[in-house]
Amino acid sequence: MGLHDQYGLTQVINARGPFTPVGVSRSGERVAAAAAEALSGFFVMEELQDLASRTIARVTGAEAGTVVHCTASAITLSVAASMTGQAPERVAALPDTTGMPARVVVPAVHAIDYGHPLLQDVRLAGATPVLAGSDTECTLADLEAALAHPDTTCLLLVSSRLVRGAFVPFDRAVAAAHRRGVPVVVDGAAQDLRIGELLGTGADLVAVSGQKYLGSPTAGLVIGRAGMVGAVRAQEKGIGRAMKASKEAVIGVLTALRVRQELDLDAWRREQTDKAARFVERAGTLPGITASADRDPTGLPFPRARIAVDPAEAGLDATAVATALRTGSPSIWLMTHDQDKGELLLELVPLTDGEFEVVLARLAEILAHPPQDQDRARVSA
Repeated sequence: MGLHDQYGLTQVINARGPFTPVGVSRSGERVAAAAAEALSGFFVMEELQDLASRTIARVTGAEAGTVVHCTASAITLSVAASMTGQAPERVAALPDTTGMPARVVVPAVHAIDYGHPLLQDVRLAGATPVLAGSDTECTLADLEAALAHPDTTCLLLVSSRLVRGAFVPFDRAVAAAHRRGVPVVVDGAAQDLRIGELLGTGADLVAVSGQKYLGSPTAGLVIGRAGMVGAVRAQEKGIGRAMKASKEAVIGVLTALRVRQELDLDAWRREQTDKAARFVERAGTLPGITASADRDPTGLPFPRARIAVDPAEAGLDATAVATALRTGSPSIWLMTHDQDKGELLLELVPLTDGEFEVVLARLAEILAHPPQDQDRARVSA
């Protein structure tokens, strides 16, 4: 009996991508086995973290790295590190920032909510977020004005499909901060496939998730300059104690990084492109559906499938389609942020061949027998 049956839990097909409310992602067999083995043993955690730093540095080309509980904690601890350095008395004082620079400049277009407000991650360290620009645009001049303050501790940038509005290229933003001696932290939660590109902007620290496309247990990786990474690790003597990585998380990350190194990324990209093309071709034959393959707005190396729903031909709108998919069994989750525009987005990366077929079959069934027709049939019966 599987866990879902054993505990009476909802069976889920995740076509939404690495989404926290449905458990983010799947770990492969090697990662799962390594994490399970770690659970039954003891380790010197400082030694594990030293190994993690060396491994992350070798894989990414950065000076150092560390593993923390998740990306949200990575943001908080990176902000804390910019304020305290490795000074024990400062580490112990947080979240009291008396005598420390405590302004964190965040472009207003990057002040996202990914389940909770990003700015709360900043405040948890005791820092004060200062928004640059407006909700629709942050120019270089806006950024320069916000950075021109002696109490500024860091610039926090976000690489995510959730950001909105216009912003200057990251490398120019980083250079503007560095001209004032201000370190830069990049939140790249789902961007583990773009670590090299994000480090290439000159950022001092890049935070990514371990449990998204990397497929580790829940973990955040903080990657970048050795001194700043050391300051992040120093937070374990302070507020970072509540955000520490477990032994199985560190071992899982190490194994996931090894698996990633062995992956033929070009072949993987072709596989994802082909999967999206096959889905689009078949979904596009359904009544009221126009399907296309969309490139990821942040530059991740795979497309997603977009379906536009014509209510007149389909018999129901995009919101009703998404609701029917989610409330069925298994529950199929997909991206619904454009459903009011009549469009739904599916990320196919995590789907097995069987799940791929179930999604198409359920979509066809819903369109052939819209929920309102099923409701009328039940009333007549």
